[in-house]
Amino acid sequence: MTTQIIDAKGAGKPTSLKRVAAASSIGTTIEFYDFFIYGTAAALVFPHIFFPNQSAAAATLSSFATFAVAFFARPVGAIVFGHFGDRIGRKKTLVSTLLIMGVATVFIGLLPGYSTGAFGMFSNGIGIWAPTLLVLMRFFQGFAVGGEWAGATLLTAEYAPKGKRGMMAMWPQLGPAFAFFLSSMTFLIFTRGDNTSTDSFFMTVGWRIPFLLSALLVLVGLWIRLAVDETPVFKEGERRLGQDPEKKLPFLDAMRYQWKEILIAGGALASLFSLFYMGTSFFTNFATKYLGHSMPFALSMGMLAAVIFGLSIAASAMWSDKIGRRKVIMISCTLAVIWALAVFPIMETGSKAAFAVGLIGTLIIFGIAYGPAGAALPELFQARYRYTGAGLGYNLAGIFGGAIPPLFAAQWVSQGNVLYVGMMLAGLSAVSVLCTYFMVESKDTEMGQDHVAPSAARKDQAQQLAQSEVLASEVP
Repeated sequence: MTTQIIDAKGAGKPTSLKRVAAASSIGTTIEFYDFFIYGTAAALVFPHIFFPNQSAAAATLSSFATFAVAFFARPVGAIVFGHFGDRIGRKKTLVSTLLIMGVATVFIGLLPGYSTGAFGMFSNGIGIWAPTLLVLMRFFQGFAVGGEWAGATLLTAEYAPKGKRGMMAMWPQLGPAFAFFLSSMTFLIFTRGDNTSTDSFFMTVGWRIPFLLSALLVLVGLWIRLAVDETPVFKEGERRLGQDPEKKLPFLDAMRYQWKEILIAGGALASLFSLFYMGTSFFTNFATKYLGHSMPFALSMGMLAAVIFGLSIAASAMWSDKIGRRKVIMISCTLAVIWALAVFPIMETGSKAAFAVGLIGTLIIFGIAYGPAGAALPELFQARYRYTGAGLGYNLAGIFGGAIPPLFAAQWVSQGNVLYVGMMLAGLSAVSVLCTYFMVESKDTEMGQDHVAPSAARKDQAQQLAQSEVLASEVP
């Protein structure tokens, strides 16, 4: 399948939609693989390696605090990369996000611990520098992810044929499912024998290998991504912007004209992010530390859940092309309110089947909303600041749903207050239901440069009316 791109000289150049889908999917897969292996390591390794002088509960809390740093870095990345994505292009910006994420992840794999070395160097560790550098690299991971998602979804949404935008935009959305499977698989491969002793293979070398393998994935991603041309929507917008003497900052325009859409998008996806990151990171720690399940079992269940998660994303994305993005997301948010109160009581029964049901159910409910989100958020914003607006909404949801809940959950679970975690997730889900109610259905929105937000349209009409009145008064 191909779509037609018209270059600056007017010549037609066919671009394969399969290549666009691959470029968007491989990028988000790599970005989220790097993100997830950090989450898995934060649950299984980092409390022992980087916070050895703290109690088990305090070390776990500190480890998840470093995990949360990335979510606060993501809006910064959304603003910075959104600016360049809206001004110099989606493709160039996406290459930068991929490189930054790759370098930061590989560096984590080489980082010595607080009192342990790495690959024969710094045998006694590097002390406080270890958690400090870990936090810094985690910031860069979040910074890169903050710019990745919006660009990848715009790449597909702006190429998508009419009526199939949800289906096309599902490809970058599948990245987290692929990444969760790969991260669980790589940790499972390098998990063997005693995994709790600081002298074990896993604690000294095994946990580092998934981070180092990221370098190979980045090279593959760059090769695919560099072969994709810039989107026709951006090319047309760049041509028009070049004729406009008053070039404005995308961030300021997004905040000025569509701040309500940014807040609504962030609130609508907040609870779903909480379910997702609880399912992909926190549940791994919960299964091994509190439920008594083995690490290989938890990781194997993660692989199975990732497959089902991916299927739910694909089905809901295509479904949204038929009934609308808003309806599908509302179904997911409503289910999340009920599920949040049930998931911990189910898993606390202690059986392996109960844990599997809890993990898989959580990711299915998230997947139902995540599938259409890849098309819904880009559709909400004008093309000239679409990268910025979609990125801000998405990453605002990441702070509310991905950064804060795991911190409270780790503390409450250590105190035996698991019910509080379910109530917190249910409360976030209720807020998401309300925000989704105020969302505008967007599946029929045109993605071209002429799409104008209502507030911006009213201002333009007022300016045109004022100019007409001035001209009329000058007529003798």
